[in-house]
Amino acid sequence: METKSEYNLTELLNICIIEDDEIIRMGYVSLLEADQRFFISGHYASVEEALLHLQENQAEVILLDIQLPGVRGVDAIPSIKKILPKAQIIILTVHETGELIFTSLKNGAAGYVTKNTPFEKIKEHILEVAKGGGVMSSGIAMQVMKHFQKNLNSPLSKRETEILECIAEGKSRSKIALQLYIDLETVKSHIKNIYHKLDVNSRDEAIKAARDGKYI
Repeated sequence: METKSEYNLTELLNICIIEDDEIIRMGYVSLLEADQRFFISGHYASVEEALLHLQENQAEVILLDIQLPGVRGVDAIPSIKKILPKAQIIILTVHETGELIFTSLKNGAAGYVTKNTPFEKIKEHILEVAKGGGVMSSGIAMQVMKHFQKNLNSPLSKRETEILECIAEGKSRSKIALQLYIDLETVKSHIKNIYHKLDVNSRDEAIKAARDGKYI
């Protein structure tokens, strides 16, 4: 991977991209390089590869995919911030689950943006975090609002609540397992516990009871 040392980095916003899907990664590179406000100092397919180069790249803003081979993006944030304390990190994701959102923000992300966000909006988000702001896609912001509106006396555990939210979104058990990085039997066990705690016998009854009680 080549850098563009001939650019005057004091005039351009230095961006690094960590994304394992080559088509998506190179798409971001191409679209950002076409904008005279940005400079791509590095782009990598994994956290492990990126960590070897971040010190030399000195990126100001890092676009970080949450679902990567090896170290997950959400778990890599502290390591990245240790190398580049002033770098602003925007998580790029297809997931809008509460746990991942709050773990990312707790670990130091400046933004959490879904990949279906229009690219012009992503560029606006990059400029916003570079100025010290925080950014979220509308769907992410709604998840955060819902979190603070929940009944704090819910009988459900954090994981059970997360799984029930996924069920309410129409996701299958296998998809939930994949999204939450747990096995299918664990998902089934949690669902059984959810039914027992809410005293229901079906998916629809569980969703209704949880919404009525403001557990989700």
